[in-house]
Amino acid sequence: MKAVILAAGVGKRMLPLTKDTPKPLLRIANRPILDYIFDSLSGEVETVILVVGYLEHKIRTYLGVRYQGKTIRYVRQDELSGTATALLLTKELFQKNERFLLIYGDELPTKEEIKNCLDKKYSWLCTKSPNPKQSGIAEIDTNGKIVHVIEKPENPKSDMCAAGVMVIDASIFNYTPVQHANGDYYLTALMNEFAAQHDVYAVYGRQRPPFLSADELSKIDPINLTLLS
Repeated sequence: MKAVILAAGVGKRMLPLTKDTPKPLLRIANRPILDYIFDSLSGEVETVILVVGYLEHKIRTYLGVRYQGKTIRYVRQDELSGTATALLLTKELFQKNERFLLIYGDELPTKEEIKNCLDKKYSWLCTKSPNPKQSGIAEIDTNGKIVHVIEKPENPKSDMCAAGVMVIDASIFNYTPVQHANGDYYLTALMNEFAAQHDVYAVYGRQRPPFLSADELSKIDPINLTLLS
């Protein structure tokens, strides 16, 4: 099985920490975020595809072509126009309808969360957000399936956000990204089309912030990867 990690962004909210370090290599308890992501991956994942861009050479140098027993492949995103366009760059690395795991490069998933996601054919990790306006808010039906996700809503209907961990398949590449009002192409639009044609189940994880700020990074508990009070 393959996993895709979206790791191309600048991490503007993390400045000045990201001035010389790409966000996925920022350290928590002296370990980079990427290490926590790799720690969470099951043995089922054999190949990890990194979409890189900003300070990509530092990620390539750190991971090399094999890391923690996983084969590493890289795809470069020249124009940093969003998570949807980043994912679409990996299309040629997948066979038709191949199932895979997708993780944002600033996520801190646990082994249990990844396992629970992989236990479903298709899934999307969901958590309560302390700031729903900065998140993709999920509408979930009574059967636990994702109906729709609204990215950064002005008037959130709930505080249940869709986090940056998904299990999908290569049919996601058949959909066309939609430009958000802020100019970016979010993966949410592609996922909404995917969820309209597939049973994508919500998998509930522990609460985390919708993004990491420089202040929050210093307050993360390295044992359970939650914010310290």
